[in-house]
Amino acid sequence: MLHIIRAAAVSVFSLLACVELKAAPIDALSAAELNLLPTARVVVFGPEARLSIQDFATRNHLDPTTVARNHAASGVIHCGNARGAGQLTLTDSVITTAAHVFFDEQGGLRGDSGHCVFTAIIGGQEVTTSIDVKSIVAGDKQPYAHPAVHDWAVARLMRPVQGAAPYTLGPRAEAGSAIEFVARGHSDWGGGKSMSLEDCRLRDQLSAGGEGTREFSFDCDAGVGASGGALLESGGKLVGVFVGYRSIAPDKAMPFSAQHYNFAVSVDGAFRKAVEAVAATPAAVSAR
Repeated sequence: MLHIIRAAAVSVFSLLACVELKAAPIDALSAAELNLLPTARVVVFGPEARLSIQDFATRNHLDPTTVARNHAASGVIHCGNARGAGQLTLTDSVITTAAHVFFDEQGGLRGDSGHCVFTAIIGGQEVTTSIDVKSIVAGDKQPYAHPAVHDWAVARLMRPVQGAAPYTLGPRAEAGSAIEFVARGHSDWGGGKSMSLEDCRLRDQLSAGGEGTREFSFDCDAGVGASGGALLESGGKLVGVFVGYRSIAPDKAMPFSAQHYNFAVSVDGAFRKAVEAVAATPAAVSAR
């Protein structure tokens, strides 16, 4: 059976019994429940794995301080018991992510504004800001019940995050494009707080949504906890968000194939318009 897991909250039963045929997140499992899992499900393809900021900088002949500063927009979202990834986009008070980071299997919000926060690391310090859940615009508020191509969301923060340059929006994504995946929230990487990065490519376009978004496979390593993480083109331009993976053996390193891949939703159509609209509202105007 081809197991399809969205990287933020299914029940332990659904995960272990592998009865969930749609991509389904698992970040909302408690620490105790995660310890019951036989293996950490992190889809990898070979030796070119995600790297720390220091190792990524060394490989690419960059200054690690500059790499950290250029990616400070990438943060971790905690909403209720769930954990995912997100990033400042266009302004210092707007974030993009996957819809299932905010909405559970029944289509309910995982938490209110007092229990949904965005945490970034600015100058080596954690900065945590509440998310205005009333501002959320999503491609689908029941992401578990419908195709993954609608699994995107935009939200406004209760106050701007100072000191991080938001990602700009990139050009229309195309199959074969070189990308950089910025992962936060992974259960296998520094307790979900540390950043990891990897260069890879968008692969096949898998589907297209009526709102203009498209679903692509990609071959960076990814998995549990990083739903909503950024796929960037050159210059820190956001072209997609990580949504989940599909694999016949998610606990094993295997070559990229139609039975073992990660996938993302492109920032196109209604998703792009939502980012621009939320960023243009008075409450989201940059304070800098």
